[in-house]
Amino acid sequence: MVEQISNKYAVVDLEATGSSVDAAIIQVGIVIIEDGVIRQTYATDINPHQSLTSHIIDLTGITDQQLAQAPDFSQVAGDIYRLIEDCVFVAHNVTFDANLLAEHLFWEGYELKTPRVDTVELAQVFFPTLEKYSLSRLAKTLGVELEQAHTAIADATATAEIFLLLMEKIKQLPRHTLEQLATLADNLIFESRLLIDRALAETPKIPLSPSYQLVNQLVLKRQPAKAKPRQLSRDFDKNIALLGLQPRFKQQLFADKVYQGLFEDRPSLIQAPSGIGKTLGYLLPLLSQLFQQQLILAVPTKVLQDQLMDQEARLLSQVFHLSCHSIKSPTNYLKLDAFQKSLQRRDDNRLLNRYKMQLLVWLCETETGDLDDIKQKQRLATYFDELRHDGSLDESSPFFEVDFWRLNTLASQRSQLLITNHAYLLEKSSRDHRFLKKKTLVIDEAHRFFSALEEFSRRQLVLTEVSERLGDLLDKASDHLTRRLLESLDFELKQVIHQPSFSEQETQLDARLAKIRQDVMELAMEELSDLAAVLDPDFSLVWLENSSQLILKSSREELASFPALLEADKLYLISASLQLTSQVTVADLLQLPDYHFDLVEESKSKNQHIWVDKQFPDLTNLSESAYEQLIAQRIVSLQALKYPLFVLFTSKKTLFAVSEELEKLNLPHLCQEKSGSSYALKKRFEQGEAEILLATGTFWEGVDFHEQDRMIQVITRLPFDNPKDKLVEKINRDYRHKGYDPFDDYTLPVMTLRLFQALGRGQRRQDQKSALLILDNRLLRRSYGAKVCRLLQDKYDLRQEKSPQILSEIAEFLL
Repeated sequence: MVEQISNKYAVVDLEATGSSVDAAIIQVGIVIIEDGVIRQTYATDINPHQSLTSHIIDLTGITDQQLAQAPDFSQVAGDIYRLIEDCVFVAHNVTFDANLLAEHLFWEGYELKTPRVDTVELAQVFFPTLEKYSLSRLAKTLGVELEQAHTAIADATATAEIFLLLMEKIKQLPRHTLEQLATLADNLIFESRLLIDRALAETPKIPLSPSYQLVNQLVLKRQPAKAKPRQLSRDFDKNIALLGLQPRFKQQLFADKVYQGLFEDRPSLIQAPSGIGKTLGYLLPLLSQLFQQQLILAVPTKVLQDQLMDQEARLLSQVFHLSCHSIKSPTNYLKLDAFQKSLQRRDDNRLLNRYKMQLLVWLCETETGDLDDIKQKQRLATYFDELRHDGSLDESSPFFEVDFWRLNTLASQRSQLLITNHAYLLEKSSRDHRFLKKKTLVIDEAHRFFSALEEFSRRQLVLTEVSERLGDLLDKASDHLTRRLLESLDFELKQVIHQPSFSEQETQLDARLAKIRQDVMELAMEELSDLAAVLDPDFSLVWLENSSQLILKSSREELASFPALLEADKLYLISASLQLTSQVTVADLLQLPDYHFDLVEESKSKNQHIWVDKQFPDLTNLSESAYEQLIAQRIVSLQALKYPLFVLFTSKKTLFAVSEELEKLNLPHLCQEKSGSSYALKKRFEQGEAEILLATGTFWEGVDFHEQDRMIQVITRLPFDNPKDKLVEKINRDYRHKGYDPFDDYTLPVMTLRLFQALGRGQRRQDQKSALLILDNRLLRRSYGAKVCRLLQDKYDLRQEKSPQILSEIAEFLL
C-alpha cells in the first residue's frame, strides 16, 4: 500500500470569504514537499468578484483593491490541479481546505482525488502534551516561523515545516510503538495514517534503543541517570549569580531571616511582600544548609506546583543538579495496568482511540506519568478517569517495577527538594505519620493553608452515586430485613436528592438525614461505609452543596487543628500577609501554640498604581444584566489601550455572563473553564494568544504573571467570603466565643489579604508595570472602605477618578 502512495506532498492553505461550503477562495498557497525536502512553492490571489467583510479584511490583511487586480479562479485552476494532482494533499484542518479546493476545481472540469492528510490530528497524537493545536500556537511552540498568519503562502509554509517535524518525530518512535499506532490509525481523519504506515515500512526490525524499555507490550521511556548534585554556597549572592540572576536587596534580607529561622526551635512565621523573589529567597538558604536533609515545599494549588517545577526547580536542577521532585495524589498518575486493559478492548469511539494513540506516544516521552501533562483530556474525561491510579498496586503486576505512582513515591523519598500542594500534604501526612519526620517543611502562601486544613477535615460524598449503588444492593438483597432497610434508605436518599430547596426546610432535611444515619448504622454494610463516614456523629455539621452534582458534606463543630496533623522537624510559614489584625495571625487560626514571627517591611510600589472608579454605580441599585453589561463596557474601553487585560471576578455566573457579552461584541478573550485549565490559560495569556483574560478562583491568589511587561488588572468586586459558607459560619461562631468581632477580626482582614494577593499577580519582576482598577464603590461608600483605602495607600499610589480620566492616566502611567 505504501509503495503505491506518492512520496510527494502538496501542503495547501486557502484564504476564503468565509468558513461555509459556499465560500469563495481569495488566496491560495501551496508548498510541494518531495523526499522530505521543500521543492517548490506557489502563491496567488483570487478575485472572488464580491466585497470582503470587515472581519476577513482584519483577519487576513487582504483588501478588495488588492483582489480586484487578481485572476479569476478559472484562470489558475489548471495550474493548481497539475501542481497537486500526483501529490498527497496536506493541510491544517484538511476537511475545509481540501473540500473547498476540490469543489472549485470540479466546477472548472478537474476532479481532485488525492489522498488527504490532516496536520491538526497528527499534531494532537504526536505532540501529546501541547495545550492548543492552532497553526499559530503550534508554530510558536515548535519554533516555526509564521510572520504573516492568515496569508495563504505563509500559513502553507508554516504547515509544511510542521509537517516535516511530524514526519521526523514519527520516524524516531520505536517500531513496536509504531505497530501499536498502526492498529488504531484508521481512527485518524481521511488518509492521515499514511505517515505512520510509511514510517513503519521504513523502520528496520532492530533491538529497542537503550532510551526505551519494553514492558508487557508497552514501550516506556527509561528514567535518565541523575547527575551528582553540587553543594550550594553558603553565600546567597553567589548562588543567585550562579543561577544567572541579579541580587535584590529585599530578597537578600528575606533570605537572611529564613537562615536565622533555622536556629529557632519554634515554627518560623515570616511575612514578606510579593514580588521580591520569595521562592528562591527561602529555597537557596535552606538547601545550602540542609544538604543531607529533605526540604518539603507545599504551595496552595497544583497550578503553582507545576509552575514551580517548570521554573525555579528546573533552574536549580540545571545549575546545581539538585534532585527536585513533584508529588501529587495517586489519581494524577497513569496506571499502566488500566491503560493496557483499555488497549486490549475494542472501542468504536474515534476520539477515545485517538487518545489511546496519544498516550502510546506520550509513554515514550514521560518520566513521571503525570496525566496533567495531557492538556486536552477534558474532552473525554470518563476515559481518563478509568486510567487514573487508585494508589494500590499488586506486586504480581507486570508493571510493578515501572509503575509511575510507585516510582514517584520512591523518588519523593530520595529527592532533596520535594514539592507538593497543601491538600496533598495533608492527605499524605495523615496516612503516613513518618512523612515529615526529620524534615524541614515550608508552607508557602500560608494564609491559604487554613482553608485547605478545614477542607481536609471535612468529609463528602456524591449522593447520586450512592443512590445508584443502592439499586445494585437491592437487587442482591437476600433476607427480608436487609431489603426493608435498603428500601427505606433508598426512599430517604431520593427524597433528599429531589428536594427542591433545603434552605427553607432545614428541619425536614435534618430529620431525613437522621433516618438515613439510622438505616446505615443498622445495615452495617461495607458498601455503605463512605456514607456512614460522612454521617459519623463526630461530624455533627451536615449540609448539601449543589454545583454540577449534589454533594453531602459534613464537618466537626470545632476548627481543625494544625499541630494535630503536621509535625515537621522545622516549620516555616511564609506569606505576604500573616498578620490579619493586631490581634489575630494566621498562626492563631491554625492553633499553633508557640511561634517566632518576623517580617520584611514593604515599601510603596512605584510600578503599580491603583485607581478606584468613583463613577461606577452602587451595585445594590443595578440589576444583574445591567451590572454585567457595564463590566463589559469597561473592558471594551480598557482594551482600546492595547495592553494585556486581566479581569478578576468573585462569581462564576458573572464571569460567564460577561464573557457572553464580549462574544456578542466579537471581542476575543480567554475565559476560565470555557477556554481551558488555569495553567493552560495562564500560558496562553502570557504568550499573547488573547489580550483579555477573565478569571476567578485560583487566579485571585495562585497564578503569577511573569512575562507581561505591562498589564492592566481589573477587580470587579471586593473578594469577600460568602457569609453562608460553612467554614465562615464556623469561624464566626469561634470568634464570638473568643471575644473577637467576626467582621473586623476575620471577614474584613481576609478580604483585604485576598485583595492584596490579587494585586501582586502582575508584579513578579522589578521591571514590570501594572495598572490596577477597582470597580467596587464600597471602598468609597462604606465605613470599612476608608480602612481598606488607608492600607492600600501605604503600599500603592491610590487615586479616585471618573472613568474617562482613569483611562487617560493609565495610558500615561504604562508608557
